[in-house]
Amino acid sequence: MPNIKSAAKAMRISGRRRLRNKSVRSATRTYVTRAVKLISGSQPDAAQEAVTRAVRALDTAAQKGVIHANAAARSKSRLVKKLNAALSSAQ
Repeated sequence: MPNIKSAAKAMRISGRRRLRNKSVRSATRTYVTRAVKLISGSQPDAAQEAVTRAVRALDTAAQKGVIHANAAARSKSRLVKKLNAALSSAQ
């Protein structure tokens, strides 16, 4: 427990930010997981929509500083690469 007033305030603020970031990070992970599952399934249209939603969530998380911008770019690249591989093998 902090002894200094400013440290106590910083702790309260970081707690609020942690909770806000937790929900964004959790939602982003959910969208990415759904997209990966749909890519491995046999639903190309649903997979494409899920990837679009996951990319949007990753961009939002990176913009808010929840995840690093390079981590978001790497995840987006891997997702789109998986989607393109699945779409090309389906044809």
